[in-house]
Amino acid sequence: MNEKIVRALVEAGAVRQVRIIADRGHFYVEIQTSSGSDVAQTLQGRVKTWANLNSTAKWVRSMGIGEARLFLTHWTPNQKRLPIER
Repeated sequence: MNEKIVRALVEAGAVRQVRIIADRGHFYVEIQTSSGSDVAQTLQGRVKTWANLNSTAKWVRSMGIGEARLFLTHWTPNQKRLPIER
């Protein structure tokens, strides 16, 4: 779900839970609604990722969300992102 959809769901009160999930050297956001969960995506349909927790939290807050669960199990703070060519 892209940013426009996330904002609409928040305004409609449809967001049940938000999770900030660390995966190696980056973070992504998972949003749960009554119909299931999905990750935040770019307008091109790719998973939206951030390099640090601060920028992730700022994005979540800018969507109008005031609470999120944080999962750090798979976080390796010093790992650099590898370029993936498709």
